[in-house]
Amino acid sequence: MFKKIIIAVAVCMFVGGMVGVVGAAEKKSVVLVKTSLGNIKIELMQRESPITVKNFLSYVEAGYYSGTILHRVIPGFMVQGGGFTSDMKVKKTGQPIKNEASNGLKNDRGTIAMARTSAPDSATSQFFINLVNNDNLNRPMPDGHGYAVFGKVIAGMDVVDKIASVSTGVTMGFPNVPKTPVVIKSITVVE
Repeated sequence: MFKKIIIAVAVCMFVGGMVGVVGAAEKKSVVLVKTSLGNIKIELMQRESPITVKNFLSYVEAGYYSGTILHRVIPGFMVQGGGFTSDMKVKKTGQPIKNEASNGLKNDRGTIAMARTSAPDSATSQFFINLVNNDNLNRPMPDGHGYAVFGKVIAGMDVVDKIASVSTGVTMGFPNVPKTPVVIKSITVVE
């Protein structure tokens, strides 16, 4: 009888531990992006994009995004930010990360993805929010890679659309820059 109780306790502990592990893998963080035009809530997809979410959260936790701007606004395409100050100075970043565009998430309206150069594994701090379904940014693109989606807007898409409607021009050689800076006041984890 004692042996059966020990086995039952061990099984319960194992199953309970596995539920905890599964629950941890399913955990999703939510961040609040406070901008000069309103707030945006974004749910991060840790299970699908663990490297990208970890990277993004490291910038969030360091307060890196406070005072940066949404420096590239293209209506009918996307809104990009996370790398420039309001005077168009580039902020120093950490090391580039591995591209997770093969995670099954699509660059659909309201999703957030990492910006990168033509090199697939070059993303650092910059991100963009898709204003439409941008199928051409999904993997495989002509180069065999895509842009890694790592979250989605769950509140404040009206704010994103408001940002998309601002007047833009060329600033310091950069096209599509809002004439009045759209400032990221802060990004914080709220859930």
